[in-house]
Amino acid sequence: MVNEPTHAPLLSIVVPVYGVEAYLYQCLESIRAGIPAGESDAVEVVAVDDASPDGCGDMLRSYAADHDGVRVVHLSSNVGLGLARNAGLDVAAGRYVWFVDSDDWLPPGTIAAVLDRLRHHQPDVLMLDHLRVHEDGRREIDASSHLLRGIPGVTRLDDQPRLLRVQHTAWNKVVRRDFLDQLELRFFPGWYEDIPFSHPLLIGAEKISVLDRICYLYRQGRQGAITSTRSGRHFDAFDQYERLLDWVARRHPDEGLQAELFQLMINHYLVVVGNDDRLHPHLRRDFFHRAAEHYRRYLPTGGYPLPSGVTGLKHRLVGRGDWLAYSALRQAHRVAGRLRRSAPAGAGAAGAVSADDDPGRGADVATTRDVGTVTDRRDAFAGGRLP
Repeated sequence: MVNEPTHAPLLSIVVPVYGVEAYLYQCLESIRAGIPAGESDAVEVVAVDDASPDGCGDMLRSYAADHDGVRVVHLSSNVGLGLARNAGLDVAAGRYVWFVDSDDWLPPGTIAAVLDRLRHHQPDVLMLDHLRVHEDGRREIDASSHLLRGIPGVTRLDDQPRLLRVQHTAWNKVVRRDFLDQLELRFFPGWYEDIPFSHPLLIGAEKISVLDRICYLYRQGRQGAITSTRSGRHFDAFDQYERLLDWVARRHPDEGLQAELFQLMINHYLVVVGNDDRLHPHLRRDFFHRAAEHYRRYLPTGGYPLPSGVTGLKHRLVGRGDWLAYSALRQAHRVAGRLRRSAPAGAGAAGAVSADDDPGRGADVATTRDVGTVTDRRDAFAGGRLP
């Protein structure tokens, strides 16, 4: 049973909770302490206990009893992050909704800045900047944060296409609830649930506002986080991208948009397949071939912007289904990385190229011809064989 609010708040902050008792209090306090004096009616917190196996459920009961504006939903069984967000969304009463993960937290001044921007711009989507915070306390600017700079007022994705390349998470966006319902968007089960949720928000929005300040502190390296968990569930990414691209094909069948999303998809697959913290070695080859199948299936007819350098080479290898060449390239870069780390200061490894080659340093255009005329020779790629 969830108590109904006695007013309609401007902002509902939905916090899904599972196995985070060491971090939960910090998260909740950063939200409640950040609500400006006289603004308590403008913000509600909806915490969702996703059948957490630790003490989170009791912590939430106690916290809600001591703090007005905090409501708790207790789920009888664990449903996962995406569906827990849906459960909070179902009871949220705010005009806007913000999904905040329970192991992260907000810096001081964030709530006041968000409320002010929502009132002045009344956007469909408000985008926020963040910092990555490591376990040793080190704070790191996200690689996509520069894309949020210099966008005053309200805009659309057509006018600022670079916004599609900002990290595709739910927690860096505050969304107008009516707009969310208009798009018929909810979270799907499985890992990488942000993929078919985050991109459609930007694609469908008529009014996007960007709050160019650090509004979110994203915890890195926590045990149990999916980005640091080896599991076959990373294969869920394929289902999530299928949902995204099917949604785009139905609602916004624009070839340029599809090409941009295609490149982002392959980039993402390369991040996962190359990361020792995500895939067991015996799963890596299968993941690569699934990525190659998606490459062939979704390659835009007119091609797409092919990243330069090593990343572009990896794209070509995925397109060819060439696992042996990809794994050799990956191993070479791992060796080069170890040489750079062990070299004396200032020496460097001659001729070494970073394995994290920046895909934004220029692009060619990949077409079906570049990858062996994929659309005409699908059978030749079966099982990852070279044409």
